[in-house]
Amino acid sequence: MSSSSKPNDSTEAPARHGPSTDVYAVHGADPEVLAYGMAKYSRSALSMRESLAELNEQKAEKFLNTFYFQYGHRSIADLAHLAFAVERLSILAATIAVDEPRWDGQERSTRYQDFQKSGYFVPDFAEDAGACALYRETVDLLFAEYRHFSEDMFGYLRERTPKPDDMKQEAYERTLHARAFDLSRYLLPLATNTSLGQIVSARTLETQVSRLLSDTHAEVRRLGELLKQAARDASYNVSHAGARELVQEIQRECPAVAERTGKFLLREVRVAPTLMKYAEPSPYGIETRRELTAAAAELLAAIAIQPAPLVDLLDADPLEVELATTLLYQYSHHPYRQIREVVEALPEAQRREVIDLGLRHRGRHDEVSRAYCAGQQFRFDILMDIGGFRDMHRHRRCVQIVQGYTAAHGYDAPPEIGSAGLTARYDSVMARARAAVAELAARASEDAEEQSQYVIPLAFRKRTLFKMDLSEAIYISELRTGAAGHFSYRNVAYAMYEAVAKRYPALAKYFRVTDVREPVDLLKR
Repeated sequence: MSSSSKPNDSTEAPARHGPSTDVYAVHGADPEVLAYGMAKYSRSALSMRESLAELNEQKAEKFLNTFYFQYGHRSIADLAHLAFAVERLSILAATIAVDEPRWDGQERSTRYQDFQKSGYFVPDFAEDAGACALYRETVDLLFAEYRHFSEDMFGYLRERTPKPDDMKQEAYERTLHARAFDLSRYLLPLATNTSLGQIVSARTLETQVSRLLSDTHAEVRRLGELLKQAARDASYNVSHAGARELVQEIQRECPAVAERTGKFLLREVRVAPTLMKYAEPSPYGIETRRELTAAAAELLAAIAIQPAPLVDLLDADPLEVELATTLLYQYSHHPYRQIREVVEALPEAQRREVIDLGLRHRGRHDEVSRAYCAGQQFRFDILMDIGGFRDMHRHRRCVQIVQGYTAAHGYDAPPEIGSAGLTARYDSVMARARAAVAELAARASEDAEEQSQYVIPLAFRKRTLFKMDLSEAIYISELRTGAAGHFSYRNVAYAMYEAVAKRYPALAKYFRVTDVREPVDLLKR
């Protein structure tokens, strides 16, 4: 119907008592200024156009100092979204950095990129030359074996997977290289350099930086400092080179206009100079970790870690039992069920004391720690290789309680390594890595445990507690069992489905999973 047409009585829209709804995208405002403009909706009748027209960085800073820092209105920081590139950090540091429920980003893929030339992080061993030499020797060995296994597994897969006539050679080799990297990634150590990009709200960034500054790893604490500084320093301007050329052109024709243009186009933008200035280490996190680590050691140190399945769908617990068990779980390497037995045997007063440890040091503006996200129907205690954990770690709708890195749970070996006749070589490399981890951890240095973890290859297993509702259990099972996925998380996702189907048979038909026991066409991505 044209704009001049008049609707008939039956289709006429209801009358409005004011202007019609107006929707428009906003571009070009600095993140803190935009957050201020949006926050003004609750305190002013001005439109977004009007608000942004009268704003500047100084007004935004004054506003944020009043409402964000003095009154704790942290939701304002949810309105400022910031993009960061974080490059040349270890895989270990990357897994800690991205451990935020409200995090969005991407990391370098071990499937689609060759990590042979990535380099690796070396901790500060101070004057312990022997430890540094052992560290470098072990990591260099792992990188050499990664290169060897990448080449051998590509050759093995090529021999057993002929190229279809209708497939280009380049696509064929690229696909098989990706499959080979799925196998050789098990040799990569946690020290391996990677890169990631993240887009987060200023509120998430503040929480992230505070958590990183409170970590036990020196590299991670340094990363927190760098993120904080990057939010306060001038940001990288993608358009800077083009804008500078334009200003130079104008300069030749009209210097007066060029000066004004340059101030506008070439000005430095700091994405969150106000919102990030008070991001500091968290006494709550540091003290809670110290006390719960001591409590877990006291209650569990003398108890041998029992064998556990790949995926364990846990039984329902009384809330206090779940809370106390979860609090101890994150500072141990024991299975959830084993810790729960200890917790259930505790006197009620001692159980409540454990729960109290997790909140005793909470400050006025501290969020309750993640361990108190409790009561979900589906809770999976998952023990899988570190490489596979990195894939599962992306499911941020889950509550994830992550245990630390260790070589205590052994390692996984892809079946193809055995089929290719490389088992003995693979086991030898893993044995040398495990021995180096133990030797480095046994040193008297205060940072010995943390430094030793960098030598652990991605083949070694890591335990994580995943808590979720039914919809997320369905989503993970369906998505991660797909034939194009990595076999490690495919097995985990299928085991999750089987556990739910066994306990709730009537729900099994709602899971549209792919049977991981069916043969996979390696050339389908």
